[in-house]
Amino acid sequence: MISEAFAMGQAGGQGGQAGGIAGFLPIIILFVIFYFLLIRPQQKKAKEHREMISNLKKGVRIITSGGIYGTIISLDETSIGLEIAEKVKIKITRGNVAAIASEINTNSK
Repeated sequence: MISEAFAMGQAGGQGGQAGGIAGFLPIIILFVIFYFLLIRPQQKKAKEHREMISNLKKGVRIITSGGIYGTIISLDETSIGLEIAEKVKIKITRGNVAAIASEINTNSK
């Protein structure tokens, strides 16, 4: 009687190991889906934003992340000088540039 119970215990243990690997499969599939739907597009958009910021030049009209339109009058490594109205100048960090105003106008037409 004891030998039969011992034999049943061995068979159940081997089945549990295969179930453990199969248990992680949905988590792995979920991570792959999240990568392609969320992480990868966000990295692509961040790369495009870095490229746009590095290619800024004087005289370009931009929009800040706060919604202020302005023309670039000076460029620094970390900051940008903007003229937002006649004789009204402000200084912002490069990271606060949301878009180039001319690109926004051409996309809406």
